[in-house]
Amino acid sequence: MVEGRADYRDAGLVFPPGFTFGSATASYQIEGAATEDGRGPSIWDTFSKTPGKVWNGDTGDVACDHYHRWESDLDLMKDLGLEAYRFSIAWPRIMPTGTGEVNQAGLDFYARLIDGLLARGIRPVATLYHWDLPQALEDAGGWPARATVDAFARYAEVVGEAFGDRAHTWTTLNEPWCSAYLGYGQGGHAPGRHEPAAALAAVHHLNLGHGRALQALRATSTGTPEYSVTLNFHVLRGVGDGAGEAMRRIDALANRAFTGPMLRGEYPEDLLQDTAGVTDWAFVQDGDLADIHQPIDVLGVNYYSTATVRLWDGVSPKQMNDGHKGVAGGTAWPGSDQAVEFVEQPGPYTAMGWNIAPEGLEELLVSLSEQFPEQALMVTENGAAFDDEVAPDGSVPDPERLDYLRRHFTAAHRAMARGVDLRGYFVWSLLDNFEWGYGYAKRFGIVRVDFDTLERTVKDSGRWYRELVRTRAIPE
Repeated sequence: MVEGRADYRDAGLVFPPGFTFGSATASYQIEGAATEDGRGPSIWDTFSKTPGKVWNGDTGDVACDHYHRWESDLDLMKDLGLEAYRFSIAWPRIMPTGTGEVNQAGLDFYARLIDGLLARGIRPVATLYHWDLPQALEDAGGWPARATVDAFARYAEVVGEAFGDRAHTWTTLNEPWCSAYLGYGQGGHAPGRHEPAAALAAVHHLNLGHGRALQALRATSTGTPEYSVTLNFHVLRGVGDGAGEAMRRIDALANRAFTGPMLRGEYPEDLLQDTAGVTDWAFVQDGDLADIHQPIDVLGVNYYSTATVRLWDGVSPKQMNDGHKGVAGGTAWPGSDQAVEFVEQPGPYTAMGWNIAPEGLEELLVSLSEQFPEQALMVTENGAAFDDEVAPDGSVPDPERLDYLRRHFTAAHRAMARGVDLRGYFVWSLLDNFEWGYGYAKRFGIVRVDFDTLERTVKDSGRWYRELVRTRAIPE
């Protein structure tokens, strides 16, 4: 056996010219300034202020204060050598109620950010929607309501007109699985609803919003941006009798519910059959699938760990377990006589309780390449939360995160060696930040944020990543 093959710690692997090294964040998780300069409330403002929804009652009101510290944060990105920065635009900063009047101060903030990135030689990768739906749109029905699609398309027009001459890449949605299932089915994410039929309606309207936004961006962008969407995929393992059936069901709900319409122009027949007891899918109207099935330049892939499932007989229907980044959540839709249970996996684990499985990333990238051989891929999120401690000298050693990244970059390189058209890799996250339902208890950053002083400190993993970007080879 070649040394390193089993544990994904190969040394000296070199990434080719043109491979993009970046890092990623999201607006609500880092910006703060929640009520400044005309920003309206989002569903996460409301949800985080609801007692019992977020650890310790934390909110994104201040977060990392990136709204005021963006220039020094961009300098930090340049110091790390980042070639691209994936950020999200806060819809309620641009259109405070989701429709109607446009907030110029919001546009001005992102114009400064994008211009600052370009001045530092960093490519702007802008996500339109990373979960912060304007609260007024949720009050009118949210993603289960078709009107939200129209509002999203108009929002896409506005940002396309404003930044389409400078954006390097447009990404329509981040992880619509989380928005639909955790937001409207399981309830652990904003807006916190427990409505299986609404969750499936949200799946469709998020898909439709993606397609309509792509059309709006193409119609308004005057530069030469690339177009993308980011999905979080369930890499599945099965145990027990019926393991294959359990994996098929979750693959339909979690993966093919999005890749089917987006990349093939159709919903999988087994998905429609599996969910017939919940909805008749009458919300899918003539022309919707053609609108959804728009060409994209790159498919964003978010990966953190694998998931193990089994069929579970003789139980009442269960909604999806709490989770983030797509790793969790079992369900038995009403009318089903069997649940699909997500079972505990062997360690080691990150601080999120997610198993560390770099082989899952290689497997996923190869599988997607085989399913969609003409589709270029990009790892748009990968990273790990650990309980970092500041050393007496002020440094932040984080050997577990460093090793996690080393192994997953190795997995990505192996996938490329097997023929996968992988264009780049964005580490999640640039900064420790507001980690949704976990508040500030979980740290994913390669840069530490002291949430009392807001001081930034590059962790050892950040220094390691800087060397990887500089040399284009995985450091020893």
